[in-house]
Amino acid sequence: MAQRRILVTAALPYANGPIHIGHLVEYIQADIWVRFQKLRGHQCIYICADDTHGTAIMIRARQEGRSEIDLIAEMQQAHVRDFEGFDIAFDNYGSTNSDENRQLCGEIWRALRSRGLIVERDVEQLYDPEAGTFLADRFVKGTCPKCKAPGQYGDNCDKCGSTYRAADLIDPVSTHSGARPELRSQRHLFVQLQQLHDFLTEWTQCGEHLQEEVANYLQGHFLNEPLRDWDISRPAPYFGFEIPDSPGNYWYVWFDAPIGYMASTRQWCDRHGEDFDDWWRSPDVEIHHFIGKDITYFHTLFWPGMLKSAGFTLPTKVRIHGFLTVGGEKMSKSKGTFVMAQTYLQHLDPSYLRYYYATKLSPRLDDIDLNLDEFAAKANADLVGKVVNLASRSAKFVRATGLAARYPDDGGLFQRAAAAGDEIAAAYEEGDYGRAMRLIMELADRANPYVEAAAPWNLAKDPRHAQELQDVCTVALNLFRQLAIYLAPVLPRLAQQTGVLLNKPIEHWADSQTPLVGTPVAQFHHMLKRVDRKDVDAMIEDSRTPSAEEPVGEPAAESAPAISQPLSDEPLAAECTIDDFAKVDLRIARIIAAADVPEANKLVKLTVSLGGDEQRTVFAGIKQAYTPEQLVGRYVVLAANLAPRKMKFGTSEGMILASGSGGQHVFLLTVDDGAEPGQRVH
Repeated sequence: MAQRRILVTAALPYANGPIHIGHLVEYIQADIWVRFQKLRGHQCIYICADDTHGTAIMIRARQEGRSEIDLIAEMQQAHVRDFEGFDIAFDNYGSTNSDENRQLCGEIWRALRSRGLIVERDVEQLYDPEAGTFLADRFVKGTCPKCKAPGQYGDNCDKCGSTYRAADLIDPVSTHSGARPELRSQRHLFVQLQQLHDFLTEWTQCGEHLQEEVANYLQGHFLNEPLRDWDISRPAPYFGFEIPDSPGNYWYVWFDAPIGYMASTRQWCDRHGEDFDDWWRSPDVEIHHFIGKDITYFHTLFWPGMLKSAGFTLPTKVRIHGFLTVGGEKMSKSKGTFVMAQTYLQHLDPSYLRYYYATKLSPRLDDIDLNLDEFAAKANADLVGKVVNLASRSAKFVRATGLAARYPDDGGLFQRAAAAGDEIAAAYEEGDYGRAMRLIMELADRANPYVEAAAPWNLAKDPRHAQELQDVCTVALNLFRQLAIYLAPVLPRLAQQTGVLLNKPIEHWADSQTPLVGTPVAQFHHMLKRVDRKDVDAMIEDSRTPSAEEPVGEPAAESAPAISQPLSDEPLAAECTIDDFAKVDLRIARIIAAADVPEANKLVKLTVSLGGDEQRTVFAGIKQAYTPEQLVGRYVVLAANLAPRKMKFGTSEGMILASGSGGQHVFLLTVDDGAEPGQRVH
C-alpha cells in the first residue's frame, strides 16, 4: 500500500469559553480518523488552533478588565488541557492571533485584490449603543425574516437554513448587552463571490468533496441564484488584524479563522523542517476538514473560493457532522446536560465517551443523541463485558509462563477476525465508525464463548492441564489484542495498556493479521471499570445551573427543615377574596432585551413583549442571580397592570414574578411550553 500524505483539520474552537461535550463530537471524530490513518502507515498530521478574534473576545476582555492577549492565552491553555484529557492528539495547536496567520491573511488578501474580487461600499450595520461596537452577525439574535422562527442568529436560520442580513431580523437583540441595536452606516469591503460561481458549482457538485445531502443543500439554497457579496471587513473597534490597505478596517473573523489551518500547519512545518508549500500547494496531499453542519456555508463556498483565488490546494473532502443532543433534547444548563469537558473528566473515563460517539458516528449529517442509560450500558456490555473481559479472565494464568511458543488451534477464530480487518478498515476510512464498532463487537461475541467453554479458571486448578491452560490463554489474549488493535483509533489508552500487558506495543494495523507468540505477559492491571450510574448522575448534578427553566435548590431528601424556613421568615399575608386577587392582571411575557444597570446593585433592565407591538420596560432586582445573557428569550409571568413606578434609572411598567430570599437565591417563575406572550394567568 502506497503511503498517503494527509492533512486533517477540525474547526477552530472559539476562545471565549471552555470545551463542552457537544464540541467533543467533532474533535474525537477527527482524532479517530487520524489515528486510524497513522496506524495504517500513512503520514497524517492533525492541525488545529484557537479562533481568537472578534467582537465577543474584545467585549469580554473589556468586561473582565484585562487585555485580549491575556484572555486568549488563558483560554488556549484550558482548551489544550481539555483536549489532552480526552486523548485528542493534535500535531500542532496554534492560534489565529499569530504572526504566521497575519502573513498568510495578507498573502491571500493580495491575491483577492489582484483578481479584482474586492469591492468597497457603505453599508448599514447593526450597532450596540450600550457596548459601543458594531455587531458581528453571530452576536445578534431575533426572529427569522423567512420562517419566523424565534431566537435565530443574524447570519442564518438553523430552522429553515435561510441566510440573510442581521438587519433583516425581526426584533433584533444584541447578545452582548441585550440592547436593541441601531442601524449605522459604515464603509465595508466585500469579496465578489459571484465571480467564482462557475468554479464553486463545479467543485461542490462533482460528487468528490462533499456528502450528497450537502451538495444538494448548496445547490438548492445558494448556487441556483447569483451569490451575494461576502462582507469581509469590520470597522474599529475590533480585536483582529487591521487590513493593511484599508486603515481602520479589520478582517472579519471568518476571513482569518480558516486561514488559521494554514498558519498552524506552517508552525508544524517550521518545527519539523518541512516545506509549507509541500502541504498546501501540492497535488499529492489530501486535505480533510471535519466541521459541524452549522458552518457549512463558510467551508464549502467562501473557503474554497479563497484557496482557489490564491493558488492553494483545495480540500479533498469536507466531512460534516450533525449536532449533539442529550436524551433527545438540546443540551440544557438547567437540566445538567450541558456538560463541560472538565466536569465529565472529574467523574468518568474519557474512553467511554470516545467509544459511545464512535458507535453513533456515520458519514451522514445525522444528529447524535447521547442517551445516558445507553451510554452506561454500551461501556459496560461492550468494553468491559466483551473486550477487557477476555484479558482479565486469562492474563493472570500465564503470568509465569508467557504466551505459547506456537499459536494453538482456535477453530479459525483468529483468521476469521484477521479477514474482517479490511472491512473494518473500509468503515473507518469512510467515517462509518458505527459500522466499524458493530463489526468489532461481532468478533468479540465470537471470542468470548471460546473462553467460556475452555474455562481457564478451571484448568488452572489441575497442574496436568498446564499446557492446555497456556494454549487457551494464548488464544484468548491474541483475540483480545486483535480487538484492541481494531479499537486503537477509538481507545488509544486501551491500546497502550495492551502493549504493556503483552510486551509488544501496538503500532501498525497489520499487527492484527499475525498472532503474538512466545512473549512474556506482564501482571494484569485494571484497564476499564464498569460505569456506575451514580457517577453519571453526579456529573449531571455538577453541570446543573439554576435558571428559570428549572430552579435548583437543595436535594429533596435533605430539604425538610428548609421547607418551613421561608414560611417562617415571610408568613402568609392576610386573607383576601377572589375579587381582590382578580384585580392583579398576570400575563405571560417574553424577555426580548436585558441590560445591566451599572449604578444599581440589584437591578437589571428588562424589555418584555406581551405580543404584537405591546412592550413594557421593567426593572427587576435579579442581578445577582441572572446575567442579561441568561434572560433574553425567556418566558416569564408579569404583573401587567401595576401603576408605573418612577425610579432613579427610569420608569418600571410592571413586575416580574419570582421566588426566593433575594441576592443569588432568586428564582424566576417558569412557564410551560405552549404558553404565548399576552396570555392571562388564571
